[in-house]
Amino acid sequence: MQHLVSSYGLLAIFILMVGESAALPIPSELVMTFAGYLASTGKLSIAGAILAGTLGNLVGSYITWIIGRYLGRAVIVRLGKFVLLRDEDLARAERWFERRGDRAVLIGRVLPVIRTFVSLPAGAAEMPLLRFGIFTFLGSIPFNVVLVLAGYYLGSHYETLVKIVQDFGYLLAVAAVAVIAYFFYRRFKNRRSSIEPSS
Repeated sequence: MQHLVSSYGLLAIFILMVGESAALPIPSELVMTFAGYLASTGKLSIAGAILAGTLGNLVGSYITWIIGRYLGRAVIVRLGKFVLLRDEDLARAERWFERRGDRAVLIGRVLPVIRTFVSLPAGAAEMPLLRFGIFTFLGSIPFNVVLVLAGYYLGSHYETLVKIVQDFGYLLAVAAVAVIAYFFYRRFKNRRSSIEPSS
């Protein structure tokens, strides 16, 4: 990956970040901090690296928005009965996203791991493309700025930051899984209580 960025510069950054935002297993932290390191050596410009990464985020996020829009809800509805997800639960989630979708996309783009998948519910909730693009672009800028500048100032030690950011992302993912598991546990428990005859 570093070889691609070293050889093809801004084009490689753009393509890799498209892939990362399209939910491919590409570590954006590594791409952007390495871009910052190259900027410190004069091979890239800081502004160019940030812009290439942010535009890549935007294009890749549109891809996952399309997936969420045309496949997301149908798949969720079809599989929902197997995970005790009711139609009203999905409708409630969509109403919540409709009210707070801007904030969810804006904040979600800053958070490791979550930033890759926030476009799926945005598409499933049919968030308008223009508004989605604006908040995706704005939310991607701080993440890329921090990583590029960190790589720039850390120099050859940029991989230290990559590990810290990735570990933080894993913690967020574990927390999200725990919340979801608790939701389904409560749903299963409530359903069993409603089925069992009262003594």
